[in-house]
Amino acid sequence: MRFNDSAKTFYFAASYNYIAISQEMSVRVINDEFHFQSELSAAGIRLVVVDFTASWCGPCQRIAPHFEMLPNKYPKAVFLKVDVDKCQDTAASQGVSAMPTFIFYRNRTQIDRVQGADINALEAKIQEHIGSDGEDAGEDYGQGLMELNTFISKQECECLNEADDHCLSHCLTSSGGYLQSDCDEQLILSITFNQVVKIHSLKFKAPHQLGPKEIKIFINQPRTVDFDQAESMTSVQDLTLDPKDLEGTPVNLRFVKFQNVQNIQIFVKNNQSGGEVTQLDYLGFIGSPILTTKMNDFKRVAGKKGESH
Repeated sequence: MRFNDSAKTFYFAASYNYIAISQEMSVRVINDEFHFQSELSAAGIRLVVVDFTASWCGPCQRIAPHFEMLPNKYPKAVFLKVDVDKCQDTAASQGVSAMPTFIFYRNRTQIDRVQGADINALEAKIQEHIGSDGEDAGEDYGQGLMELNTFISKQECECLNEADDHCLSHCLTSSGGYLQSDCDEQLILSITFNQVVKIHSLKFKAPHQLGPKEIKIFINQPRTVDFDQAESMTSVQDLTLDPKDLEGTPVNLRFVKFQNVQNIQIFVKNNQSGGEVTQLDYLGFIGSPILTTKMNDFKRVAGKKGESH
């Protein structure tokens, strides 16, 4: 079979694209610390899932074929494999003490981890951070900014005056339903992060008539403020939202005031229509994590060397 020049050009271009796509859709094996950091940097805000493994680890070998299939199932994420014996510096710097350990990163920052050869637990975490449909919801805001909802410690959050069927957790994910007030239009949202963050702006999505209008923002409170305290206390910043601010466009904060945030509390005083019900479909926090060491990442796991239980 002979090819003319045009056919050859098309054939080689198609072959090159196929190879590039194949590489993109496969698990990348890390060679050393420089390679590891380069891959994290290149991924940007995309979710990165790293398998810290060892050739002598039985559970690692059992889950390996399942891990190899994940890039095709979640093409928006990046999957890496690190042999802890070949890349000892990387394993040590990431606090890996048992194999297999799967660590999740976004914007070069650890956001979660799973220990043990449980493919269902691993996929559950992937879906939590990337969405059950496999589409990465991360958005690049530039200047190292990213959406911080991944860092929210949901079990430490609460909302005063939330409706039973429409609670705070519903508005902290893009497809989680919505938050709605109960007795009247006011709400107090108390959000705790699992590490210290800088908050640059807030992102609101809500119906124009039911969305919040006047809000007061407090940070680093020892406990959730009540409504009387929220009315009387001096806030870090007050905002008055227009209906156009409820369409998901970031609303900038005084960034210098939000450089060291462990928790943030938002007092919704009223809504756009002056009615009795306030609704919030989505609340997003945009900023950057402050890279700190979380000591619980370094817990030693009991049992045989390197094996997770």
